[in-house]
Amino acid sequence: MRRLSLVLLFFYTCVISCGAVQIIEFCPDPYQADDMDEYVVVSGTGSLDAIAISDNHGGFRFPSGTVINGTLTVARSAPAFEKTHGRLPDFEWQNYSSQVPDVVSDTTMRLANTRDELMVYENSRLVQKITWPGDVRPREGQVHFLENAVWDLRPLMLGQSRLDKETFENVTVTAFVSPDSSLAVFSRAVASAQHQVLVNVYELSSVNITGALIDAEKRGVDVEVLLEGGPVGGISPEEKAAIWRLNQSGIPVFEMTTSESGHAPYRYDHAKYVVIDDRAVLVTSENFGHSGFPPSGETGNRGWGVYLEDPNIAAYFRDIYQTDTGGPAIVPVFGSAGPAEVYKVVSYPAPFAPATFTGAQVTPVIAPDTSSAITGLLESARESIGIEQAYITNESKTGLNPYLATAINASRRGVHVQVLLDSYWFNTEDEADNDEMVALINRIAATEHLPLEARCADLKASGFEKIHNKGVVVDDRAVLVSSINWNTNAPGFNREAGVIIEQPEVARYFRTVFDADWSPAVRSPQPSTDYLKIACVIAVIGLLLVLYYRRHIR
Repeated sequence: MRRLSLVLLFFYTCVISCGAVQIIEFCPDPYQADDMDEYVVVSGTGSLDAIAISDNHGGFRFPSGTVINGTLTVARSAPAFEKTHGRLPDFEWQNYSSQVPDVVSDTTMRLANTRDELMVYENSRLVQKITWPGDVRPREGQVHFLENAVWDLRPLMLGQSRLDKETFENVTVTAFVSPDSSLAVFSRAVASAQHQVLVNVYELSSVNITGALIDAEKRGVDVEVLLEGGPVGGISPEEKAAIWRLNQSGIPVFEMTTSESGHAPYRYDHAKYVVIDDRAVLVTSENFGHSGFPPSGETGNRGWGVYLEDPNIAAYFRDIYQTDTGGPAIVPVFGSAGPAEVYKVVSYPAPFAPATFTGAQVTPVIAPDTSSAITGLLESARESIGIEQAYITNESKTGLNPYLATAINASRRGVHVQVLLDSYWFNTEDEADNDEMVALINRIAATEHLPLEARCADLKASGFEKIHNKGVVVDDRAVLVSSINWNTNAPGFNREAGVIIEQPEVARYFRTVFDADWSPAVRSPQPSTDYLKIACVIAVIGLLLVLYYRRHIR
């Protein structure tokens, strides 16, 4: 009781009024040991003499005369905060640094990870209260933030970027697809570089791509590469050999990975883009291996890509690259000498040549920051949606993937929706894979009589290794080209990159490709009736009846 009285007395000393002060951000469960880098961000204007903050066990107020005009960050330990964020906070509530002023604190406030609360008092009057779980749902490494009076509009993890949606006008777009012309477009793009090439890609093992980058470095272009440090299955020997070749040529290669120096801000760095000088960027669905970028006339994955010529878009992606390579989770990687990527040469007719169009409106889709733009694209459909994906996984046994749910809702208002999924063995061998997803979508369509159909790609007829695409065409006017898989992880926790392009000719280019892939695709059997199972059940029942009558009726 005495302790509670002291805490209350601590707050009742605040007597001067302040304008609209509130907590807009906090992190109670960061990655450092003992959560030394936990912090709160306060927003407002005016004097803070009347303001006190508590978690109902301890708290602090600001030094007399403190004025706020925007935001102030208060951390438990300034050195720990600096290690995580690369900058010092405005105040600390425990005295760990002489560089940062202390708030007036009883030093006992510590934010619990799973259950706690934060309260803001003005002149001893409660003006804000945040509880967890409740107002926010706790998760290790998650930053809770207030936007438009709503907490946590998207998951935001420590170290992640906070990009707003931007749109660029009058962009020149070269559309291309894999396996048809992807390597040719990539090679021309890198060969055109005069000053700088910045590569961010999940995996890189292609001998041809590695060679193009080395050639650029030899003629004086500044080449730099960022890779995912822990891809599914680990870094392959072929990728280690490619990294080694790049290193030997003087090209620095970095990986995003959790290490002693810092925690990776994204579950996977799954983006696939290249910035060329200050004028262009290449964005694709494909990793930089032979399957994604085969030589012309050879088979590989079906994927989509665009080469965007616009200095503003180039600057936008360059800023993302520099942000992602500037954190503590970025470390150099050196690879090892070994055999280059080996592949079987299988011919492919390559019917789709690249095509260049002007006057496009382009909106980058960067996960997890602006991945919600995909929902907006699907909701904008009035006539048709063509979806070509490597796979789609649902949120749960009873909850659809949110992008898929949006597409199905579009079909409910009369939009013709087609969903094309891969049929490679690892996307169809389990009991909840693409073939089951196709059956589920068609069952919904049949039950509700919707203009909706799903198919699995016919890889043999199409000549592809697999469908690795993550694309959408809407109304023959807009198209999504991206690295974002439709699963529970990519939109909210990965670093992904894509673009929505609004230009009818570009959309029709990819629609033509989609239709070519769709036509030979495998229609699923009627999902509502399994005649073989029914026949077996009838046969068993009949046999049991025969045995019964033979035994009981003489």
